Amino acid sequence: MSLHERPLAIGNLTGKIYDFDVVGDELPLHVHGEHDIHISIVARGSVQAFGQDGAWELVAHTGAVLDWEVGQWHGFLALEPNTRLVNIVKG
Repeated sequence: MSLHERPLAIGNLTGKIYDFDVVGDELPLHVHGEHDIHISIVARGSVQAFGQDGAWELVAHTGAVLDWEVGQWHGFLALEPNTRLVNIVKG
């Protein structure tokens, strides 16, 4: 796997930037609470977002914005090389 993570801090905005080098790179299933819930922006490429136990999945392409709720399990799988995902914390 060649997933790279780095922090994002622009003024009051915080979050993380994830670069998926190759198809199949994965940000594993995880969940957030009130203080670290975020939106996800597909800045480049495309991802398959998925929920716990296969409850749901969707494909998101460049420009897509995914707005997560507290306690909503989610993960990401790169569908294109050189995909970038930007997570911005809402709280």
